[in-house]
Amino acid sequence: MAKAISRNQYIRCLCHSISSQKCRSTKPSFHLFHSLSNAPTTTKSLPLSPLAMRLDRLENGFISYRFLCTSSSSNQSNSGSGGSSAGANSGSGGSSTGTNTGNSESSGGSQKTEQGKSIRGSPVSWMSFFLLLCTGAGLVFYYDREKKRHIEDITNASTSVKQGPSVGKAAIGGPFSLIDHNGKPVTEKDFFGKWTVVYFGFTHCPDICPDELQKLAAAVDKIKETSGIEIVPVFISVDPERDTVEQVGEYVKEFHPNLIGLTASPEEIKKTARAYRVYYMKTEEEGSDYLVDHSIVMYLMDPKMEFVKFFGKNNDVDMLTDGIIKEIKQYKKVKA
Repeated sequence: MAKAISRNQYIRCLCHSISSQKCRSTKPSFHLFHSLSNAPTTTKSLPLSPLAMRLDRLENGFISYRFLCTSSSSNQSNSGSGGSSAGANSGSGGSSTGTNTGNSESSGGSQKTEQGKSIRGSPVSWMSFFLLLCTGAGLVFYYDREKKRHIEDITNASTSVKQGPSVGKAAIGGPFSLIDHNGKPVTEKDFFGKWTVVYFGFTHCPDICPDELQKLAAAVDKIKETSGIEIVPVFISVDPERDTVEQVGEYVKEFHPNLIGLTASPEEIKKTARAYRVYYMKTEEEGSDYLVDHSIVMYLMDPKMEFVKFFGKNNDVDMLTDGIIKEIKQYKKVKA
């Protein structure tokens, strides 16, 4: 390639010197060599010498050889890029047909590229989006259904526990043999068929026992007025040494006419208190004057003298009334 370029420069210089000498000896309108632009049709060419004709043919052959070398090298360098540069190099060689062909090839390559992009499309299609939406909706529906089922199971479990046997029935209550405030022997069987509220205390209690018994008496009357249910209040002494039958009889009359007072020997009282899980103990003993520390609890017993529920000191008259009525209604509903 370097030899061809040096030869081309040598020939061009030779042709230029010959043409300049010839042009000085002829008319100015004569052109020795043919260029890419055509000569005017009105100009009449003079006869050429054998040397000029030979140089003319040599120049035309060299121009064709240069065009072929340029086109070949351009095609080899741009063959991997889709052929768009071949048309541009052909146009630089002076051929309008080559330029059009290159432009058409370039546009064709771009069309193919654009067509390829349209064929590939976006990575997320409508079908995949629809399937994703259906999957999400199914998961939400499944989660909601499982949540509702779990809540229903918890509700049913809690309801079944309420309707089942009470946990404290086996531990609270039991048989006893005591004496009432009239001197008559009494057992748990004497209260069968009645709703009973049992309270443990002692007649020498300064404040707590009187307050609790007054609350129990008021609740018994209110329950009968509102629901028509009769409740039997029972007082059991935890101080058998001082609470005799007469003492208990005088004490219960101060609170309610239906209040039943029970006492017995220390052994029987201890046995009964243990059956009802009641704590009691003498405190501050000074001779015959002492106090008894004991549990402050009321026990609601059903018609079979089985434990239903206990009520502590924090319940007032209204709370005690509503609680007893609620438990009795629930008991009747389960037994029905």
